[in-house]
Amino acid sequence: MKTDNVLTPARVLVLGFALVILTGAILLTLPVATVNGQGLSFLEAVFTATSATCVTGLVVVDTGTTFTLFGQLVVLSLIQIGGLGFMTFATLFVILLGRKVSLKERLLLQEALNQGSIQGVVRLAKYVVQISFAIEALGALLLSLRWASDLGWKKAIYYGIFHSVSAFNNAGFDLFGEFRSITGYVGDVTVNLVIASLIIIGGIGFTVISDVYSHKARWSQLSLHSRVVILTSGILILVGTIVIYLLEFTNTLTLGSMNSGTRVLASFFQAVTPRTAGYNTLNLTDLRDTTLLFIILLMFIGASPVSTGGGIKTTSLVSVFLSVISTFRGNEHVTFGERTIPRDVIQKSIALIFFAIVLVFTVTSILTITEDADLLTLLFETTSAFGTVGLSLGFTPNLSTIGRVAIIMTMFFGRVGPLTIAFAIAQKSKAKQVKIKYPDEKLIIG
Repeated sequence: MKTDNVLTPARVLVLGFALVILTGAILLTLPVATVNGQGLSFLEAVFTATSATCVTGLVVVDTGTTFTLFGQLVVLSLIQIGGLGFMTFATLFVILLGRKVSLKERLLLQEALNQGSIQGVVRLAKYVVQISFAIEALGALLLSLRWASDLGWKKAIYYGIFHSVSAFNNAGFDLFGEFRSITGYVGDVTVNLVIASLIIIGGIGFTVISDVYSHKARWSQLSLHSRVVILTSGILILVGTIVIYLLEFTNTLTLGSMNSGTRVLASFFQAVTPRTAGYNTLNLTDLRDTTLLFIILLMFIGASPVSTGGGIKTTSLVSVFLSVISTFRGNEHVTFGERTIPRDVIQKSIALIFFAIVLVFTVTSILTITEDADLLTLLFETTSAFGTVGLSLGFTPNLSTIGRVAIIMTMFFGRVGPLTIAFAIAQKSKAKQVKIKYPDEKLIIG
């Protein structure tokens, strides 16, 4: 047996996600899964299962009106597994069975949780499950209390649980029907703030949540990673709110017809959701092209590492930005907060962003050939798939077979991670790695 063919952690993660998607797809093809008693076609089922497992939210059939309770619970289960990671759930089952987590399982957890070492990964995995269920339960309670008067207690509790899990895992699936997300609650403070809070907490990453909890939110004691994530996320939300407000406040189809309080609330919510969540309170097709381009940028950036979101991640953006600043200043090292960022982190960030740009460009190019839609719409759908966002201009249900397959692959790459997939395909085992240092020779740049 060749050592190149061993199942490395990266390969196990890729295969694991694929297996979860396939299992979910098979369940969604069953007659019991849909209201019409016929089940989804296999391609529709794979698309829906991929979107749920990759916590994206793009749909080719309406979740609220197409699926039975069984089908909706399958989707919800895939969202939960995909958001927290199947290795996290596998570890939980191992612990519940009273078994000791093996070294191989710890290595898989290390890869899944993107940790530098195996030390503390089991403790982090248990923390991820505990904090996730606690936050989802609180979100479900608040949403249920709000919706009880609109939907009745039984339906409100179910809707509260479904949308809390979907929001915390940044999935964007909803049950309100007709692909309208939560546009009916554009001015509702409770619904907006609860769902936005779930999205933000799920998107900053479990490492940050654990760090903040451990240090009682003392800024000076937080790790560099936590400070970068919190600061960058806050800036993106603030800037996003201001930009969307300024671009849309004269648009009578969106903010222009609202009072000042609702304008701010809607702008804030729409600035939060492109960070891989997928909910919307504004009709996206009514937004100006400039606003849509700005949202595309936010979707491309996405959430933060070890979170339920996708995109290139906030830390990759900051790493490359700081590297550019250091280059302009003539500094040899990249520094932030009296800390030096290692060169390999910068290199991986550059590789990730380059891979993401190539992927989005390639898929969009393919869609311009196979689909009958304008370039902005296709770029929006593709970026939404890569960032595992789920926002859509309404074109996803009209995708051709080739288009659906392309978006399925984009969602998969976006959730599992371009670098993880690249390593799974190309990375050699350590036994085969040969470190050779060739002589330096400069290239002319610029």
